[in-house]
Amino acid sequence: MSSDPDDGTPRLSERDRAVLTFERRTWASAGAKERAIREDLGLTPTRYYQLLNALLDDAAAVAYDPVTVNRLRRLRDARRGRR
Repeated sequence: MSSDPDDGTPRLSERDRAVLTFERRTWASAGAKERAIREDLGLTPTRYYQLLNALLDDAAAVAYDPVTVNRLRRLRDARRGRR
């Protein structure tokens, strides 16, 4: 994340925006998604999910894509509640 030179507010890196945009897609299978993570983003699935999880707690990510971030937060909270 970096700051906007005009007003100093945090903004997302190109990679962070790509991760959020990628997460909007739907997948026929987990294998297809993992393959696309490697091919499209050049990340391992483990690193992708680490970055994605960190973005869920980032105010700049909420500002960029509130629908996706809030949906993923709800899913994460539900998983935590079942543990």
